[in-house]
Amino acid sequence: MSKRNQIASVVVGALALAGSQAVSADLLNDLHNEEAKIHAAAAQSQKKINSIYEQTQELLAEYRQVIDETENLKVYNDHVARLVADQEAGIASLQRQIDGIEGVKRGVVPLMYRMIESLDQFIELDVPINYDERKARVAHLRDLMSRSNVTTSEQFRQVLEAYQVELEYGSRIRAYQGQLDFGGQTISADFFNLGRTALLALSLDQKNAWVWNNDTRAWEQLGDEYISSVTTAVRMARKLVPVDLIKLPIKAAE
Repeated sequence: MSKRNQIASVVVGALALAGSQAVSADLLNDLHNEEAKIHAAAAQSQKKINSIYEQTQELLAEYRQVIDETENLKVYNDHVARLVADQEAGIASLQRQIDGIEGVKRGVVPLMYRMIESLDQFIELDVPINYDERKARVAHLRDLMSRSNVTTSEQFRQVLEAYQVELEYGSRIRAYQGQLDFGGQTISADFFNLGRTALLALSLDQKNAWVWNNDTRAWEQLGDEYISSVTTAVRMARKLVPVDLIKLPIKAAE
């Protein structure tokens, strides 16, 4: 080859090599750029994965908490259900009792009227201890039965209370002042009752004494030999002197 041709070939080869190196550099840069983009995308993806993981962990914790709360609520609901069932049973029992109240009233009210009437008759036949007070109590009970603002239970309580008072008259020793009718006169006197065994009266001047005869339903005057004993009996009942043996006109049992 001629020198000119050799030089031309060398120049062409150099240009070709230079062009090849330039292309290789561009490819390398492109590869670096793509790799950088891949790393950046991978980093971004990792952030998303980390965020999703954290959210998943939070959701898992919330789920476990909800499960625990659900179990607690189930136990509590079962407890409340038992309480409600017990309350419903109690309400049903109360309702049955309420439903039966009217039936009880229908039986109790006539009974109370009979008890008041029997009490009045008993007072009329009994030894007249505190007669006026006892008759006033019966009148109060009759008035009580006609009052709509008083419950049946309160009416029944007061009727029983009146019977309790009557019971106490038979076991107590009492002295009180009052009036007695004798010989067409009304006399102020001190009364003394030994339960229902004896009822005596002593004039306030302590000069006369009487004993109640329940068979004749009348007062009988006692002899002077009893005045001292009746005076002592009145004083003992008022706790003015110690309790002692005394002589009183007591009717013997037949």
